[in-house]
Formats: sequence, structure tokens, C-alpha cells
Amino acid sequence: MNTNSIRLATFVFLLLMTSMSFAQKDFQGKAYYQTKTTLDMSRFEGRQISEDQKKRISERMKSMFEKTYILTFNQIESIYKEEEKLEAPGARTGRWRGMMSSFTAGDQYKNVKEQTLLQDQEFFGKQFLIKDSLPQLKWVMGSETKQIGKYTCFKATAAKKNTDFDFNSFRRPPNREGNTEKDSTQTKNLSTKEENPNLVEVVVWYTPQIPINQGPGEYWGLPGLILEVNEGRTTILCSKIIMNPEEKGVIKAPSKGKEVSKEAYHAIVKKKTEEMRENFSRGGGRPGGRRR
Repeated sequence: MNTNSIRLATFVFLLLMTSMSFAQKDFQGKAYYQTKTTLDMSRFEGRQISEDQKKRISERMKSMFEKTYILTFNQIESIYKEEEKLEAPGARTGRWRGMMSSFTAGDQYKNVKEQTLLQDQEFFGKQFLIKDSLPQLKWVMGSETKQIGKYTCFKATAAKKNTDFDFNSFRRPPNREGNTEKDSTQTKNLSTKEENPNLVEVVVWYTPQIPINQGPGEYWGLPGLILEVNEGRTTILCSKIIMNPEEKGVIKAPSKGKEVSKEAYHAIVKKKTEEMRENFSRGGGRPGGRRR
């Protein structure tokens, strides 16, 4: 038996042993994810923004987009929420942070058996309960592998409708000729991107060594836990996994807030974003600014 055959046999044996342990009724696991989103500051609206101002804005937004989330999961359910951290002494929690928190996803609950997604979301002081079916992404699974920690992961890709909030929403309105500035934030997505600008390519890495149909956020639908997600300018990477922790986490579906579908919620966000863009343009780069 050659070396490749031995490796394959060993891998299959480990998968079988792992699957048996996951069949336990009280099984639970926790996966910690680091998220990072890069921003193109050249697209930031403003009359005259110096490099120093851009740097300060970038640092301020960095703390908003670099966070740690915890996915608590069992065979059927999962809850994905931001890790609670104490504010540093003297940290500011002003209007900017309050506005940014409105565009940050709240706790997300997934039930793969019932195919449901529930999200607890606060948006500018109003509490919403987003209730919808799980997104049905058409995954294309490949044979390419890479190692993430001690787990062997396989690559999968899909085309997703891009409906999430993006700071490009604050771009300048069309000029008299009906043109807008060249969008320098275009990401390298699927070839269908040119035909449909609302599509974005999603590249994930999942491990069959944890045969759970789950992943961070709304991602799911693969024969193994998703450990890494690359979507546009956002990367989500698993940094730690705890199997069967001594202290079990609570996986409970959120129930508070005005119930809306994901489509209806996006319509609410879009309307508010357009209002903010109008104020932003009139105020010379200050959210909620007024014309002098």
C-alpha cells in the first residue's frame, strides 16, 4: 500500500470515529471566529478629507469591523453571537459607535432541521426579529485542501446576492451627465458579477472532521463545519474550537422585537441609508450634518 493510500485510509478512519462521537445526543461544540473587513477610504464621502483624517477614521472603524464571534452548535441548532468584552477605561461610546452598531448583525440562530434563521437586531433604537428561511446557496465543492489548525479543510464556492450594508452606499450621487465616480471598491467576484452587480463570490473552507452542517453567520449547507469565509472585503477565520465543553452554552432562538422578513428588513435599512446619505452629503461628510 502506497503512502497516499495509507493517508486516505487514516483520514477515512478518523472521520468514522469522529462521526460516532458526534452522534451523542448531548453533543455540543464552540467555535471562535475572528472577523476582518477592509475599507477603501478613497470612497469615503467628504469635501476635503486629509490623509490624517482618513487615518483616524480608518482606525476608528477598524475596531468596529475586527471582532470575535462565538458559534455554539449541536447537531441541529446553532447560535452565533459577538463575544462580550469590557470597554477599555475612557473608551468613547458616542453617536458614531451607536450608528455603527445599527449596521452590525445581532445574534443569529440557525436550525438546519427546520431550515429557519432568526436574528435579533437593533436598528437605530428599534428592536427587530428577522425571521426567514435559511439561504440556499448552491455550493460548488472542490478537491483543493488546506490545513486550518489541526483540521483538514476543503474548498467550496458559491454566488451570493449582495444585500448587506456597505459604506459604498454613501457614494456621491450621479452628476449632471448621470454618471458616478468609478467604484474603486469592486471586488474580484464570479464572472457573473459583470452581468449581475448584485452577486458576490463566497469562498469557504470546511472540515469533514467536524461533520456538522453549520458555519459562522448565515453560512451552512456543507458536509462539515465551515472554518473560513471570504466574501468581498470580509474574512471570517476560526481561531479556536472547543468540543463538548464542560460548561454547556445556551442555544436559544431569539423571540423579542418586531417580526420582519429579511427582505423587509433590508428595505428598512436601504431607506434609512438613503436618508443618511442625503444628510451626509449636505453636511460635508458629517452623518446627520446640516447645511450651513
